[in-house]
Amino acid sequence: MKLFLSVDMEGISGIVDTSYINPDSGVNYQRGRQFMTDDANAVIEAALASGATEIVVADSHNTMNNILWEKLHPKARLLAGSPRDCSMMQGLDESFDAAMFIGYHTRQGVPGVLSHTMSGVVRNMYINGRVVGEFGFNAAIAGLYNVPVIMVSGDNLIAEEARELIPGIRTAIVKEAVSRTAAICLSREDATAALKEQAALALGNVSAIAPFTNDSPLTLAMEFSHAGQAEMAAIVPHTRYETATNTVYYSTDDPQDLYKTMRAMLNLASEAEFF
Repeated sequence: MKLFLSVDMEGISGIVDTSYINPDSGVNYQRGRQFMTDDANAVIEAALASGATEIVVADSHNTMNNILWEKLHPKARLLAGSPRDCSMMQGLDESFDAAMFIGYHTRQGVPGVLSHTMSGVVRNMYINGRVVGEFGFNAAIAGLYNVPVIMVSGDNLIAEEARELIPGIRTAIVKEAVSRTAAICLSREDATAALKEQAALALGNVSAIAPFTNDSPLTLAMEFSHAGQAEMAAIVPHTRYETATNTVYYSTDDPQDLYKTMRAMLNLASEAEFF
């Protein structure tokens, strides 16, 4: 069995605010890196015990150089660093049997620990008219490769968001959101146990979870915070700009094309002045 782990940071055990996730100014960042590595290792150990023979771990936060390589389980291969054409999903293809999203968070504008969608410039993101966050967008990418997303870990609210999109998905809840920057966290021991238990259950019944598929072609709609950001994003060829809602549309059935275009739109929008 070949398994893909996309590991973000906001939903990792013990992490509650930006002091754990900001490489430049986070006073708890080094602790956050260890917590992130610990969560990944818990899932890797359970996966190996469940019969996984190849595991690729994609560091999926910020500059994507957060997981402590020297402390990661030696049976896993680590994809680290940026830029990457497909960012959080780089390395995934149709050869994988399943994917898991570790340390994920809820989408922009809703409750949840450190909720956001890709970038502060995004107000909402849609796939074929359905609002999605990073979980939903990345699950749609996996679906284009016919790879099921069988587990997510994070707070109780990302568990709800994931179950709405993928019925039956296993959810390792390692903390309960109190506010966007506060949570009731399980102990390290209990969080590790939850991650191992849910990973084992997910891998024990992979066929129960269908890939998150959508009608083809996929239409990506990105609603930006203001017109200047949308105008910049609309520079990308073959996009359509709806001025009334500051939304830019793009359609394709190619997963790499979809991800690269989304990233290009984000990067261009980020160049626009906020005021």
